Amino acid sequence: MTSPDLPASSTEHPRTLALRAARPVAARLMGRRWRITVHQPDHVPASGGVVLAANHVGIVDGPLLATYAPRPVHALTKSEMFDGRLGGFLRATGQIPLDRFAPDPGAIRTSLRVVRDGGVVGIFPEGTRSSGELDRFHHGAAYLALVTGAPVVPVTLIGTRAPVDGSSSLPPSGGAIDIVFGTAWQTTQHPWPRTREQVTATSVLLRGHMLSEQAAAVSLTRRSVSGTPSAGQSEDDPDTGLVESSREL
Repeated sequence: MTSPDLPASSTEHPRTLALRAARPVAARLMGRRWRITVHQPDHVPASGGVVLAANHVGIVDGPLLATYAPRPVHALTKSEMFDGRLGGFLRATGQIPLDRFAPDPGAIRTSLRVVRDGGVVGIFPEGTRSSGELDRFHHGAAYLALVTGAPVVPVTLIGTRAPVDGSSSLPPSGGAIDIVFGTAWQTTQHPWPRTREQVTATSVLLRGHMLSEQAAAVSLTRRSVSGTPSAGQSEDDPDTGLVESSREL
């Protein structure tokens, strides 16, 4: 249901039909390759706008989030992934292209439209694939929470990359993957203008909550999150995310 309290957007809602159709097929395919366990999916509200904020360790994190979340997810995906044949599939399934190297008002508007329409946005605050322990934390998830007041559900992904391989490698066949949905976090919707200081302060609070939920996920699964990349494996990742260049956001 659309909330009248959320900001309006003239941007069209991303496609959802192909996304809904692809999810069960993808679940069968990935379930044949890996032992995937989904924990606490009931932590995701059954209706209304939601932001899923996940750690980012391996190349399959996005597909896993889009496939195994209890509701269809429109994930912010680096724009480079939309080149070639893969781009057609990503657009057909309603994923949201994001320019990581510059402020991207189009990604912001699309994300706001999804939440305003009662949908689910997926975002990886670490930006590119990293250790998965939130050492790097962009402001996008906090910004969306501040603008919309929508709940943010932390997602901890464990086992999505082989321990000794680079961040572009797939987990070993037959390996165990855990997807843990944490307790939702919410902040008060803040009207325009929003200052950079407000967004940064909200990021600090959200990161603290996500780290707490990540520790709970580690305790639940008795597994380590860390996927520290090998030397030379890290991608360039400027600190832009969804934060605009002006001081009022």
